[in-house]
Amino acid sequence: MNKKIGIIAGVIVLIAIIAAVLVFTGVINTNGNTGPNDNVLVVGFDSEFPPYGYKDDKGEYVGFDLDLAQEVCNRNNWTLVKQPIDWDAKDSELSSGTIDCIWNGFTINGREDKYLWSKPYIDNKQVIVTKSNSGINSLSDLKGKQVETQKDSSALSALEGDQKPLADTFKQLVQIADYNTAFLDLDAGTCDAVAMDIGVAQYQVNSKSNPSDYKILDEEISSEQYGIGFKKGNEQLRDKIQQTLDEMEADGTIAKIASKYDSYGVPGSLIKNNNTTTNTTN
Repeated sequence: MNKKIGIIAGVIVLIAIIAAVLVFTGVINTNGNTGPNDNVLVVGFDSEFPPYGYKDDKGEYVGFDLDLAQEVCNRNNWTLVKQPIDWDAKDSELSSGTIDCIWNGFTINGREDKYLWSKPYIDNKQVIVTKSNSGINSLSDLKGKQVETQKDSSALSALEGDQKPLADTFKQLVQIADYNTAFLDLDAGTCDAVAMDIGVAQYQVNSKSNPSDYKILDEEISSEQYGIGFKKGNEQLRDKIQQTLDEMEADGTIAKIASKYDSYGVPGSLIKNNNTTTNTTN
């Protein structure tokens, strides 16, 4: 009997030691919410979504959203980990805890109940890009044309939703993995137009050797708002990041960061959040 009691006591002690190690290393978070373990914030982003997140000529990940995240981390003494993700796998990355949030031109509209959201901070719209000599000057001119857009993008959602009547006039709506591929197809004549976010469109056009070879139609497909998506139940992390962003807006830091991306229309897309309350019920 004493031997059995000794074995049981030993097992209990071992379990206690393992649990303590897990808590200490951050594998178990004792505050009841998933947060930046060891003061490390892991931000998931699409590395081919300029000007919000992309790889520059030096091979470094940069962009407006990543700059915001870096400043938030600096103010909270956190370390930022920029984690590029497969956009199709973003939900599994978030739910598994591989990333702490999705922060990269992430559309709130249509996903309101799927994530815990920050306040919206960008007003965005979806547009059509085509070659200047294409003869396409309005959305109605897309009839019988081949149009490409990114998988799981806001433009695709619009063309499969409210703008489906427009998409039904296309010769074909093709889903591609990224917009670099779409512009290669546009240059090669494989497609006639690309449906995409205005900021990404401006970046792609302005980065070309001859930007005048392209045009962005004045007519928009749809509009939306960007926010930061967190796993439901993680109010503690969301609220801390939102508090820091509110401070950054008040002291002009967000506007200063946005000015770096003026050629992509970021400053004009900023939402003033001073009188907006965070939705804590998602």
